[in-house]
Amino acid sequence: MNSNQSTSDKLLLAAIDLMADKGYDGTTTKEIALAAGVNEVTLFRHFGTKEKLLQAAFNRYHYGQEMGKLFNEALQGELHSDLLMLSRTYHKIMSRNKKLISIALKGSSNLPDEVLQEASRNPKYLKSLLTKYLTTMSEQGKVVTSNPELNALSFMWMNYGAFISNLNAKEAVSDDSLDEFIEESVRLFARALTP
Repeated sequence: MNSNQSTSDKLLLAAIDLMADKGYDGTTTKEIALAAGVNEVTLFRHFGTKEKLLQAAFNRYHYGQEMGKLFNEALQGELHSDLLMLSRTYHKIMSRNKKLISIALKGSSNLPDEVLQEASRNPKYLKSLLTKYLTTMSEQGKVVTSNPELNALSFMWMNYGAFISNLNAKEAVSDDSLDEFIEESVRLFARALTP
């Protein structure tokens, strides 16, 4: 672990590493504290419970904040280039957080409801951002859509499906192959919505 990290970040990253390997139920707070180089009391002082620790990990390391910033500061109102940037950023963040995503996927039947709610908050937020973007683009005559929310969901599922396929692949998909997929799928998607 990086010695410049805050104690909270060390605990969050240790929890993600251990839970990705051993599962939520198979990981103890004592193991997390040991892996983070602190005592268990410090973990409880920072987060209270293992459940709140995992909730905080989803809040801190998932893609909501980064994607919100992208929508607010980087999009230019040009459908193809905006969707390309969104897709590439999404895959970069998801790849970086694949252990965290794996915890949610593997442990969905035994994770506490509060953790599952926190994990699902980011996709809901992204859907609302995309829906608003496509609605605005439609109002400006730059997009033809009768259902911006369904289009947003389709775009998300397209990207999520590619991420999950790569996550479950025996061999990692090369960066070139992923970029080719992103280029082609965004091109097709943008063409379908362009007036």
